Amino acid sequence: MAQRIAICNQKGGVGKTTTSVSLAAALALRGGRALLVDMDPQAHATLGLGVDRTKLEISVYEAMCEAQRVTDAVLKDRAENLDLLPASVSLAGGEVELIDADEREFRLNKALGLIDPDYQFIIIDCPPSLGILTVNCLVAAQSVLIPVQAEYLAMEGMSRLLDTVSLVRQGLNLTLAIEGVLITMYSSRLSLAQQVAEEVRSYFKEQVFDTVIPRSVRLAEAPSFGKTIFGYDGHSAGAQAYMALADEVMARHKSAERTK
Repeated sequence: MAQRIAICNQKGGVGKTTTSVSLAAALALRGGRALLVDMDPQAHATLGLGVDRTKLEISVYEAMCEAQRVTDAVLKDRAENLDLLPASVSLAGGEVELIDADEREFRLNKALGLIDPDYQFIIIDCPPSLGILTVNCLVAAQSVLIPVQAEYLAMEGMSRLLDTVSLVRQGLNLTLAIEGVLITMYSSRLSLAQQVAEEVRSYFKEQVFDTVIPRSVRLAEAPSFGKTIFGYDGHSAGAQAYMALADEVMARHKSAERTK
């Protein structure tokens, strides 16, 4: 059974999609086959792996409408050991169209259940909102990884996100856990970044990953070439940081398995 991790923060510009793509690619290199699920109507993860969302005939939206179509929607080998369940323009209407659908919160979970055995990790890039699409992500996931940028107002809206996670845990996904909190866009030269990092660690304590993602021009450039950071510049600081994050995620899961 795959480990399903939702990358979630309703606040935009925190490195959510960069983390989704880069962590999925790193886990694929480290831990076997991985699937990246793009649930953001902006489809930036899809674009970042070199796929034109406007030309897709079938996407995650169609898989949510008819679960058995998920196998046709998956795009194989977008990077080494990494498959993609892409987003298309159709997903933009999903928030409205799913309101009256039967079992609307479980659509993604049902679709992923049909392909789950094919992967070691499934990484879900959530939308920058807390609507029905994000609820689908949280219901389908086993855990939530929260990226937090090392900038002013980093903690803004965090309580609302945690409340949403708590509500989903209570009523829809009893086993949903916090995978961890990841500090992104960190610059050691800025005192503000250091202060924010200290604030985040003070609040979340051991839930904060040891790995910190630095500000990186290479990370910003990679999507424009349709490549992961490892395909674009595997020796960059950003690539090394995300590989370290993948190692930390895998170590946490192995530790959790041993304590069961």
